[in-house]
Amino acid sequence: MFGRDLALSQMSAPLASDIGPHPLPNLNRKVRVLVVDDQPLLREGVTAVLTRSPDLTIVGEASDGREAIEKFRALQPDVTVMDLQMRPMSGIDAMCVIRLESATARIVVLTRFAGDVLARRALEAGVSAYVLKERVRMDLGDIIREVHQGIKRIEPSIALQIANYAGEQTLTSREVEVLQLVAGGNSNKLIARALTISEETAKSHVRNIIEKLGAHGRTHAVTLGLRRGILQL
Repeated sequence: MFGRDLALSQMSAPLASDIGPHPLPNLNRKVRVLVVDDQPLLREGVTAVLTRSPDLTIVGEASDGREAIEKFRALQPDVTVMDLQMRPMSGIDAMCVIRLESATARIVVLTRFAGDVLARRALEAGVSAYVLKERVRMDLGDIIREVHQGIKRIEPSIALQIANYAGEQTLTSREVEVLQLVAGGNSNKLIARALTISEETAKSHVRNIIEKLGAHGRTHAVTLGLRRGILQL
């Protein structure tokens, strides 16, 4: 229980960020926002919501991670609102590049996935806020203002998920590959062929995956993988 309570105390929302590495924002001008999502309707919706606020302005839009990097370099927004699951480059991969080039970049993840694994990856990449898309109309504007001021935010429900799975074994990259193939309906024999390993090794991987996830079987393991953000559709 102590580890779970500690994780919750660290992930509660909102949290004050470490102000040290961030320059103080100029609060007397509009907050310049870059919106990144592969769905045009979602981008339009976010833009429509944010443009109602006189202190926020949309300086650009991007439809995938690569375009997000290019737009960030060109526009230097105060806050970037970004989806996670995009092709050909994901939001997390784009965040890693942006944060590598600009350590003070403030990024708000806007996603429909509440899984702890995906959230943890985003937080490790340096995201400033992790928000579910259902919250767009309610308080996205306020979250952007807080992030601009150096405050970090994470959904309480997501913080709880992270706390619940804190300390548990994580899947290796190979096990994630195997689970992805299991999700595709492949047998151990087909998994072995796809990964150029023995069928016994494939079977061992599947057994380890089920044990680590606390699953009841292959199908349940896939369900948990999707729910926690280990697998991406």
